Amino acid sequence: MSAIERIPPVDTGVLRFSTAGSVDDGKSTLIGRLLYDTKAIFEDQLASIERTSKGRGQSAVDLSLLTDGLMAEREQGITIDVAYRYFSTPSRKFIIADTPGHEQYTRNMVTGASTADLAIVLVDARKGLLPQSRRHAYIASLLRIPHVVLAVNKMDLVHHDERVFREIVAAFNDFAKGLGIGRIDAIPLSALNGDMVVDRGDRLPWYQGPTLLDLLESADVGRGAEAGPLFFPVQWVARPGDSGVEGARGYAGRIEAGHVAPGDAVTVLPSGRTSKVRSVRTLDGELDRAHAGQSVTLVLDDQIDVSRGDVIATTGHALTVSREFEATLCWFADEPFERQRRYLVKHGTQTVRAMFDRPRFRIDVNSLGVEETDTLRLNDIGSIGVRTAQPLAFAPYRENAAAGSFIVIDEATNATVAAGLVA
Repeated sequence: MSAIERIPPVDTGVLRFSTAGSVDDGKSTLIGRLLYDTKAIFEDQLASIERTSKGRGQSAVDLSLLTDGLMAEREQGITIDVAYRYFSTPSRKFIIADTPGHEQYTRNMVTGASTADLAIVLVDARKGLLPQSRRHAYIASLLRIPHVVLAVNKMDLVHHDERVFREIVAAFNDFAKGLGIGRIDAIPLSALNGDMVVDRGDRLPWYQGPTLLDLLESADVGRGAEAGPLFFPVQWVARPGDSGVEGARGYAGRIEAGHVAPGDAVTVLPSGRTSKVRSVRTLDGELDRAHAGQSVTLVLDDQIDVSRGDVIATTGHALTVSREFEATLCWFADEPFERQRRYLVKHGTQTVRAMFDRPRFRIDVNSLGVEETDTLRLNDIGSIGVRTAQPLAFAPYRENAAAGSFIVIDEATNATVAAGLVA
């Protein structure tokens, strides 16, 4: 591929990607550069950050201000929450989950990256890989993000030295060997000057690969959610007169994985009753086919007992129905996990009481080693056994992200305290 050749886009869908880096690696500037160079900034936004930059005595426009919108972030110079940004090119639309870099905000990264098709791990060329870099790569692998881009930033501050870039890439690839990430691309860049972000620039002639935007425009989207078997948690049961089909009940909800069409054989879980789809309906009428992400009403051939919280799944791809399973938890709450405390598990549209065993272990995300523990604290990631009051229909997260994910709620406070992945 020549240095000026662009990778043609392979999909015009929406690409969701997350960005993560250690504090002061230039992540906010990188996102600002993407927005600025793709002409995704309104004139009044640009005028505002120009005034702020001048007020700080800066000679150039501080592009990081486009993303660090919270006053606390501006005062402290760090990004402290997940912010979602949107931009588009002629080839594709993009949603960016801008996640915090500090170890204290691991929970925010888990939230922001949970629906991403691609993760950008940003590294400061002067510092090399840091514990936070390894943590972000591990979380990307834990969430089964199939594509990771290692963006080695601030190449201008190491004199655009190819050797520095190669050493960081080698160290990252060595760490990532056991993570099971499907694809890793590495790009040297300077977010401040714009080299290899949208435009190639002329200061990294030894790098012949794609720019960051080239990769974003050509990346696969959807994480295969439409390709797998149907996972349809029932949100609401429509009375016969409200389903759109005379004399038939309808089951409304959002398709979380897979696809469905009239004539498909389905199984209702946890009961195990089977039927066929009679029609797939929306407010606009009947559909020939619906897929993950769409909210629809399913009408079945048989008038079987279906309730809110039940799951309609593809027959022959039955989910596991059980009251017990092993899970990986990322603990979100300031208060640590307590076995004696009452917790709820929300899985799909079903919320049930649950009991948790003593944690099996806690994961050291820097070394990927495991540590014995009797609790989980803020931002800890650990393995634990779960027992629920009613059976749930689930699958391992690695096989079906929608069917294998849940949240944990403190019953006393109604606060979300953890995110869970079925092992």
